[in-house]
Amino acid sequence: MRRFIRSTFCASALMLLGSMAHASAPDTSSPAEYDRLVDAVVARYHLPGIAVGVIDDGKVVYTRAEGKLASGKPMDADTLFGIASNSKAMTSTVLARLVENGKLRWDDPVTKYLPSFRMYDPWVTANMRVGDLLVHHSGLPEGAGDLMLWPTPNQFTADDVVAGLRYLKPAYSFRAGYAYDNTLYIVAGQVAAAAGGAPYPTLLRREVFQPLGMNRCQIGTWNRDEVGNVADPYLLHDGHFVPVRADGPIVHPATMDAAGGVRCSLNDMLTWASNWLVPTQKQLAWLSPEQRRKEWTAYTPMPISARRHAWDGTLFLGYGYGWRIADVDGQMTVSHTGTLSGMYSAMTLLPFRRSGFVVLINADAEDARSVLIEVLTKQFTAPGKARSVTSYADELEHDAQQQRTSHVPDTSSRKKATPTELAGQLGVWRDPWFGEVQLCAQGDTVRFASLKSPLLTGQVMRVGDRYLVHWDRDEIEAWLRFPEHAGGTLRMAKVDPDADFSSDYEDLAFTREHACK
Repeated sequence: MRRFIRSTFCASALMLLGSMAHASAPDTSSPAEYDRLVDAVVARYHLPGIAVGVIDDGKVVYTRAEGKLASGKPMDADTLFGIASNSKAMTSTVLARLVENGKLRWDDPVTKYLPSFRMYDPWVTANMRVGDLLVHHSGLPEGAGDLMLWPTPNQFTADDVVAGLRYLKPAYSFRAGYAYDNTLYIVAGQVAAAAGGAPYPTLLRREVFQPLGMNRCQIGTWNRDEVGNVADPYLLHDGHFVPVRADGPIVHPATMDAAGGVRCSLNDMLTWASNWLVPTQKQLAWLSPEQRRKEWTAYTPMPISARRHAWDGTLFLGYGYGWRIADVDGQMTVSHTGTLSGMYSAMTLLPFRRSGFVVLINADAEDARSVLIEVLTKQFTAPGKARSVTSYADELEHDAQQQRTSHVPDTSSRKKATPTELAGQLGVWRDPWFGEVQLCAQGDTVRFASLKSPLLTGQVMRVGDRYLVHWDRDEIEAWLRFPEHAGGTLRMAKVDPDADFSSDYEDLAFTREHACK
């Protein structure tokens, strides 16, 4: 309890800091300056598409969309992008609406709504509250269970996620630290459905999209051709962005919807941001100041990177209900980012300036997003200290190169593994939450194939005395760590230890069931 009090106090102190900074803050940039920054980022990273919107003192002062749709038509402020984890604040708001309507309480046990819910530790199961699902202090390892969500499409369901949590071993004690997860937001979506009496997509449309007039936002089942104006994701391949059509004509609900499945336009996201920065009386009746404060209270302290401290002077960083709360150059910010394969988003709000911005990119472009967040934020917090796009981009590129050199092993000597050399390891293996995989001969090669995640198929390669899976798609490669004796456990690990945490191979533990057929 004391840790919650301290976090709330820090957030209050940040609010005081922000209000003092607002009084002396200089004027922000002109549309021409925003154009210059966006142009520089697009040129540096060769982005296929981007949409940027800026709010200053409660008014939208800048919108920009660059890029083309698959049809050849230009993108605009109504083009739909995947907002990925910026969906989390919307899921939290659905729960906040249910709290206001008396259908649940933040401190209700999760098992009240999902009796089958289980964590690895029975004590944690009994003490997990609805609010705990949203703040990344559950004890789960970073990204635990994400292989039930990605890559998509797959055959896992939200019920599978709830059932699989009991097998995921904790990395630290409950409420004792921070590690980002997506799976508990899936649980939160299921709690909302149970308490609200409707599926999560229905609740999100009813409780958030419709009241706020976010008319282009999509979740659940929708007709892509009828909706129209939808951005396709782009993935990096051999140094170039390549488009990937991830949808059919009808888009269906995905397991990860409550954690990152929303698609919205720039105009919709600016409407969402304005509701937080300058809510109307009608919007305050829709979501009360009390629930807004609940969402923006920092419950879990987060580690502050050396880069963030150097760039922004950040002294406090914490996670609320779907939001990150921090100080930047002495001003309070409330923000989040979203990362999916080929879709990157960002929203940063400065509440005491009634200002902020939205960034939507349809490409794997983490550095581009980081640079744009920094240069746009500095327009509000410290325009006189802003560095150039090139300066930030060069620093990120240099750091990434050093990290690759020092951490990523050289696998260039790889050769195809043969069925003969792996004869003792071939067979059907099973992990209790990920399910069945086949490690079987195909001609003179060995193939790895997942039953419930069909995109995780690839060829087994030998590197010296080690083995890895080279996936058929551009997924993060994984080491195979075969058991040393019969009846042992097959484990996996990322070849690049610093690669995206959602490839949580390290949480898998396979036992062999039978031979290949």
